[in-house]
Amino acid sequence: MLDGVVPSPNIWQHPETYELENRATDPDGVIESAMRGIADWSGRDVLDLGCGTGFHLPRWASDARSVHGVEPHPGLAAVAARRTARLGNVTVTVGTAQRIPVPPASIDVMHARWAYFLGPGCEPGLRELDRVMRRGGTAFVIDNDSTRSTFGSWFRRGYPMVDGVEVERFWSLHGWQREPLDIEWRFATRCELEAVVRIELEEQVASAVLAEHVGTRVDYAVNLWWKGF
Repeated sequence: MLDGVVPSPNIWQHPETYELENRATDPDGVIESAMRGIADWSGRDVLDLGCGTGFHLPRWASDARSVHGVEPHPGLAAVAARRTARLGNVTVTVGTAQRIPVPPASIDVMHARWAYFLGPGCEPGLRELDRVMRRGGTAFVIDNDSTRSTFGSWFRRGYPMVDGVEVERFWSLHGWQREPLDIEWRFATRCELEAVVRIELEEQVASAVLAEHVGTRVDYAVNLWWKGF
């Protein structure tokens, strides 16, 4: 394992189930629309930090000049590389946010979704962003807003040690701006929803929230944090 890496509790152990989660998350494209409204990546160089199996890489590649996927888990990085092998403008590299394997001032748009940049403790990665981002570039971090929504209430029960107010204070103090967004989980079947909830929350909490929730859709609040360089 690379130095400084904390194993992900979901995708590292359950990549197939996490694929279901990716497909069910934000089917209306609220996050992408908000990002594009702040900084369009068309014709620019994009970095996806913590790209996992590369779910989002083809989307960035359809408009970007180049896309660099960086993922600390070699197995997931290999899947991402296979997924994008026929795309001529995507490279996937094993690496970390603390030591991003790209040259200085080479990135116009950085995207990190539920990966590494989760608040206090990610300062080494923020320093690396200062190194790799071009003047005029924009970095985006998507994370849970635990202060609201159905999933936010589940997250508070599953991760009571995460202080949503403190996380927001951290980003604000580091000069990032917040765009609160309302998205949705929308699953094809109840079985898919239950499988995903059980990789996101420990068993006792997962069973409790599933017993309380009806259907295959879950309202979900996120914060889109962004900073210009």
